[in-house]
Amino acid sequence: MRSVLSLERASTRHMRGITLIELLTVIIVIAVLASIAVASYRSYLLRANRTEARLSLLRIQAAQEKYFLQNNRYATNDELDDDPPDGLGIPTTSPGQFYTFTIDGYTSNSYRAVATAINGQTKDAAACRTLSIDQNGNRQPAANPECWR
Repeated sequence: MRSVLSLERASTRHMRGITLIELLTVIIVIAVLASIAVASYRSYLLRANRTEARLSLLRIQAAQEKYFLQNNRYATNDELDDDPPDGLGIPTTSPGQFYTFTIDGYTSNSYRAVATAINGQTKDAAACRTLSIDQNGNRQPAANPECWR
């Protein structure tokens, strides 16, 4: 009987918990997974914020065409945020404060609307920090279509 009890005590001594090496291994695995998840989430946020710029540039393009029909010329940068019919009625900064909008390359028959990254969006890919569209619908950067997706 005594030998059975001593065997039970001996087997329970080895099953007390986890070792420090096992705990450190688990912590390292969790840290690696967390760093991958944070980086992926950050790039997703930058790509999602780019949507604000694309939508606003398309709004500017549509407003410019309407303005052209009414005035026989495109609106200038000074008329960008003026209320219609004197301007386009589009704010010069995106709702989330990630982009500023300007109109450059203006003539009465042409324009180029430009979205420039500000604040946290400046950490976006270098090619995607400035987006633009002109009166013909040409989008820049054309070499990187990922910026317009």
